[in-house]
Amino acid sequence: MASAASVNPTNLAGQSAASDELRYVPVGHTSASVTEKISELVLGKGTRQSWYVMFAAGTFLFGIFSAVVVYLLMKGVGIWGINVPVGWCFAITSFVWWIGIGHAGTLISAILVLLHQKWRTSINRIAEAMTIFAVMCAGTFPLLHLGRPWYFFWLLPYPNTMKLWPQFRSALVWDVFAVSTYFTVSLMFWYMGMIPDFATLRDRAVNRRWQIVYGMLAMGWRNSARHWHRYQMAYLLLAGLATPLVISVHSVVSSDFAISLEPGWHETVFPPYFVAGALLSGFAMVIALSVPMRHYFGVQDFISVSHLEVMAKILLATSFFTSYGYFSEQFITWISGETYDKYVYLNILIGFKQYAVITWITLFCVFIAPQLFWIPRFRRNEKVLFSVSILVLAGMWMERYLLIATSLSRDFLPSSWGIFQPTIWDILTYVGSIGLFVVTFLLFCRFLPMISMCEMRGLLPGSRGHEEGR
Repeated sequence: MASAASVNPTNLAGQSAASDELRYVPVGHTSASVTEKISELVLGKGTRQSWYVMFAAGTFLFGIFSAVVVYLLMKGVGIWGINVPVGWCFAITSFVWWIGIGHAGTLISAILVLLHQKWRTSINRIAEAMTIFAVMCAGTFPLLHLGRPWYFFWLLPYPNTMKLWPQFRSALVWDVFAVSTYFTVSLMFWYMGMIPDFATLRDRAVNRRWQIVYGMLAMGWRNSARHWHRYQMAYLLLAGLATPLVISVHSVVSSDFAISLEPGWHETVFPPYFVAGALLSGFAMVIALSVPMRHYFGVQDFISVSHLEVMAKILLATSFFTSYGYFSEQFITWISGETYDKYVYLNILIGFKQYAVITWITLFCVFIAPQLFWIPRFRRNEKVLFSVSILVLAGMWMERYLLIATSLSRDFLPSSWGIFQPTIWDILTYVGSIGLFVVTFLLFCRFLPMISMCEMRGLLPGSRGHEEGR
């Protein structure tokens, strides 16, 4: 029996693409070694030093975020740079950015499981967790932007003595329903996929406390044929339910802008354009997480270079879709004859220095940088993959910033024009939210299986999942 320690992590890196049958299978592993390798990351006595270093850095950023939120609640949103007419900016920019990042998790988890794509197996759990924590980070920004977050329930349709109901014609109320539904279904789908693995951890745990914890999470799983049948049915039903959410959630978010009459916002291309941008930023985050994790946690034989190459191809494709949205905006503005729209886009391209510079940096990050992935050598180079994914994430944040700031700062009336100038509190709120994401994600990696043991075992030669191409 081959042990996990005896497997050469570079086996897949040099493997020919022609051997597609074993391209995404952990070469040299058996069912027992797969279980041993992944469960050891959770139940192992010693935690890697790199985990503590990353957790300390994330905790520091999260501490900054907590301090800023406390100060914000004490002083009010006036400490941000928002003004009249730019009432939205950093907070809503970060909200749209984090929501977009959460989309790749649902795509990998739901759509690809329906299509029986076996390359998703090593990264689906990471992507699902990323979805949950990214949506959590996104939800904090609209609440803080309310100014009085303790009254958030005013957005919910609940019976009350004053007979007041939310304005259902407002896209902001649609966000409450879309994001909460997306988070709930994603959480259920994430938990459902981990039930067999919780049972494995329950049976392998030595500490009585962890046996109880994982036993409760396993919900009485006994690995029987009846349990597997019900599990697969529920998993497919949740995948079918989650798939439309990939399209609907960010389409609803785009409606916050598209249904308004602001120049630069009132465009029908926004729903597909926002969905493409969300998938682009989401896959960039999956790559940015997978590249360091496969080394820090020693899972190169599970998250292989072949997995990263497939994600690089998807990143290239979604880059083209997103860039098409950029150029279609320019084209529609050019042929529309709308004076106000033309003025806004001229400001973005060659007008105000701060907007023009950000625009061209965004185009470089989102469109030019991913073109490296046309070259196979770069698609399999981890340093290039990580660098390009970080550039894409930065470019997508700047793209959302431009979208919000330019339209609001140059409205129809010149007398109401104004420029947004971010304060240190705007910047710290956004940077601190990254700490919240890092802390929650690292806790997931430490106490929950970051790779699906049951699905990885199903890829091994001789198993039913491998024979069916799952």
